[in-house]
Parts: sequence; structure tokens; C-alpha cells
Amino acid sequence: MPKVPALAELQQRRSEKWYGHGEGVIAATVAEMDFELAEPITAVLRDAIARSDLGYTSGVPSALGTAFAGFAQRRLNWQVDPDRLTLVPDVMIGLIELCRLIAPGGSIGFASAAYPPFLQQLPAAGFSLAPMPLLPDGSFDFDTLSARLQDGLDILILANPHNPTGRTLPEAELARIAELCAQYDVWVLADEIHAPLVLPGAEHKPWLEVSEAARYCGISLTSASKAFNLAGLKAALVINSSDRAQDLVRRLPLTNDQVGLLGVLAAEAAFTSGDEWLDDVLRQLDRNRTLIGEQLPTGIIWTPPQATFVAWLDCTQAGAGADPAAFFLEHARVALSQGRTYDPAATAFVRLNFGTGEELVTEMLTRMSGALRRQ
Repeated sequence: MPKVPALAELQQRRSEKWYGHGEGVIAATVAEMDFELAEPITAVLRDAIARSDLGYTSGVPSALGTAFAGFAQRRLNWQVDPDRLTLVPDVMIGLIELCRLIAPGGSIGFASAAYPPFLQQLPAAGFSLAPMPLLPDGSFDFDTLSARLQDGLDILILANPHNPTGRTLPEAELARIAELCAQYDVWVLADEIHAPLVLPGAEHKPWLEVSEAARYCGISLTSASKAFNLAGLKAALVINSSDRAQDLVRRLPLTNDQVGLLGVLAAEAAFTSGDEWLDDVLRQLDRNRTLIGEQLPTGIIWTPPQATFVAWLDCTQAGAGADPAAFFLEHARVALSQGRTYDPAATAFVRLNFGTGEELVTEMLTRMSGALRRQ
């Protein structure tokens, strides 16, 4: 079982999830997990610090390419050519730079609700947004996608597994997306950062393994950051599997000096020797998902996620007011993410991060239930 520090120790962390909350508040916001790092990662970071090896990095080191290709084959049934990897600081930077190459100032579509930086950083980079609301069952809305493509959509960003719902897109759905986008010659940028976090009962199909159409119009991006809790170390990968995509990726501005060397070293260790730790984490997340289903406060509705460590909770009938995140922070001392940051219309939703130990998950749900009962 992966170890989770006590609440008082977690509150000493300086990362975004835990920093700045009041004493006793349980943070369940930003997608950082609470588990202690995998020992192979801790060891390689300690070794780097011991030899004062904290300089710049350059290119994709062969060790990282080999490590990721092996991980992709073992864990995702994905054949990756190490020579078709490009290093970027993080997935969001990679997405923005690719969009700038493909269609400066163009229109970008994605499923909504969506990862908040899509809503915040893409407009700041000069792009117009074309969000596509998911259907009630969480599936992709092909009528809206077809309309967007006919209207001149330039790029589709595909988050799979999806954040914040945690849904994994089935192969048939992915194939249809690929067929439509290839028909209109629209690039698909697949954000697959949560792919290693698929929970029991579900399966992830890598975008570049879907079809020839997907390989023709698609590029994938991923990182060890979510699965191994390394977001602050800044190292991600852009993956392609066609000459057309390779020609595009070669035009990316060099960002090597923005990539963290510790991130590269940690990713190598994670992809090479992190399987046992990751398996333990997935078992814990599955237990936590079961706990939430058993103890979810009355009136809150959810669809259990198939992947990731986040739960998308509909509080419409719960009696938590117009801003349920503010309600639970004030009355339950539980910090959740506001639904409106993922979709301006999702004011009754919150996102709960359950990447922690069972005790804290139970305490969060107990506090939330108690706050609702007291209303």
C-alpha cells in the first residue's frame, strides 16, 4: 500500500494543492497525489543532487526514449518509436506550441467540461475556443463535432482519459473522431497524460494505435507527471507516428533549456522501474473509488471514473448552495475545485481529488455529509 503522510505533514508541502489552506483543511483540489514518491525516483533525484547535477538538459536522452517506449509497450500496448519523441517542459506548453504551428490564432475545439488551462491559456495565446459539451452519459457529441468541423475548426484537443470526468474513450468512438478529423484535414492533439492511471474494469486505447486516420492527423502528448506525481519537475513528451506529423514536430521551437533535468531523470526512473509502485497506487485508487461510491453524501450524483484520481460530483440536489466548493470549504473544511473553472455552466459541480489514503478520503466524505446534514 502506498504511504501517505499525516495531514499535518501534508500541510507543510509547498506545492499548489496543499499550500495556503487553513489549519485542518483537507485539500482535494489540484491534481497532485499525496503518496510518497516511488523509491527508484527518490534514489535518482538524491543521486543527482549529491553530484550537483542540476544543469540544463538537451534533446531527448536515449535513456528516456528507451524507457518510455518500454513503458508504453508494457502498460499501454503501444508501439512507440524512440526516434519520434520530442521533449517539452509540460503537456500544456507542448499543446500551445503545436497549435501555434498549425493555425496561429485559429479555433480550437475540445470536450467540455475541460481541463481549466484549456479555457485560460489558449485564449491568452491568441486562439478562439470551440468547446463541445459532452452528452449526458459522458460520451463525445458527434453532431456538435461535425458542425464544428463544417464551420472551419482548426484543431481538436482530445483529453483521453478525460479530465474532469475520468472517462476513457472506447476505440470505436476514437476511430470515428479520427475519421471525421482526417476527412476535414484537422489535426488532433491527444492529451494522454492520465493514460497510465486507468482503473480496473476499463482500458485505454492510445490515439496513435487507433487507425491510419488517427496517425495521419494526430500527435500525442504525455508525461510521467500525473501517474508518478512529478508535475513540478517539468518534463513531457510529444509523440508522433507519421512523416507528416514528424515534419510538423520538427518545427517546434527548441524548449530544451526550459525542461527540468531532474524531470528527465525522474521520468527515466519512473518509466523503467516504477511499475510496482504504480500498481500499488492503482489498487489504492480503486479502493478509494469504491469508498466514494459507498459513502458519497446524500444528494450528490456522480459517475465513477474509469481512470485518473478525480471525481466529478454533481451537487445540484445536495443543498450546498450556489457555490458548493465554497460551501464545503467553509462548513466541512474540505477544499474542492469549483466546477465553473472546468465549464462556466457547471456551477453546481465540484471536482474531488481522491489521490490520497483511505483515511483522508473517509474523513473528507464524513465532513461533507455532516455539513450537508447541518443545513
